[in-house]
Amino acid sequence: MIRTLAFLAMLALAAPLRAEPVTVRDAFDRSVTVPEPPQRIVTIFASNTEMVAALGLPDRIVGIEAYTRYPPEVLKKPLVGGRLGFSVDEVVAQRPDLVVVTPSRQAANQLVDPMQRLGIPIVVLLQRDVAEILSNIRLLGRLTGVPERGEQLAKSLQARLDKVEQRVAGRKKPSVIVITGRLGNGLLLVTRPGTYTGDAIVRAGGDLAFDAGAIAQVSPEAVFKADPDLLLFAGNEKDMKELIGRPGWSEMRAVRSGRVHAVNRAELLIPGPRTIDGIERLANIFHPPTATQ
Repeated sequence: MIRTLAFLAMLALAAPLRAEPVTVRDAFDRSVTVPEPPQRIVTIFASNTEMVAALGLPDRIVGIEAYTRYPPEVLKKPLVGGRLGFSVDEVVAQRPDLVVVTPSRQAANQLVDPMQRLGIPIVVLLQRDVAEILSNIRLLGRLTGVPERGEQLAKSLQARLDKVEQRVAGRKKPSVIVITGRLGNGLLLVTRPGTYTGDAIVRAGGDLAFDAGAIAQVSPEAVFKADPDLLLFAGNEKDMKELIGRPGWSEMRAVRSGRVHAVNRAELLIPGPRTIDGIERLANIFHPPTATQ
């Protein structure tokens, strides 16, 4: 009898502990509960895919949307939507136990209610500044059953941000305009305050040339008038040179002084771990390191 009890005790110790349900509150202030760590995750938008993959969970991703380009190991996953919207049927076909979505291009409007009716956990994330990116990494770590990884990743990214902050502290901030896109009507898309890209500029030691009332779409003439110290173009150098070769651009201080730079779109326009890479590169552009740094 004693041996039997001892054997049962050993089995109990050897058996994995039953996973406890995890509940978080998302960007819509919804309570989202997963009964156990999800193993089949559909990630809508590149930012969410990159965060889940950065937690070491790319194998759990079973569906992505058409604009996802990174990391390479997820690119052959089934597509559940793109420019024309998102398919509830395609999402459900992947048999997810978690859907991660951001309210862009009507994704949340199209998917939250159907997933809730079907009993599929769906979490909505917003990335309005860099701090929120790190908070989302922690949240996803808790939700996917790897809270230590989430905390460790967020802490390592924060340490890099702290290092940039220390290096640029006290230096004169150059005024900056970041062109993120061009519209068919001639208007330009620019980074504005209150966004994660705007926050990245400030954290890198720059100052947005447009004030807080600036809108995302501006005319070239508005850019000329702002006349920033630095002009950044989110894209390739060929397209950047084509733009600044047009009439009026050569009169800008940034163009005359050679302070026009093409910057990586993914690092600035996809709010995830690579945003910190972008901030480090921006800091080197705004405040070139000295020989002692």
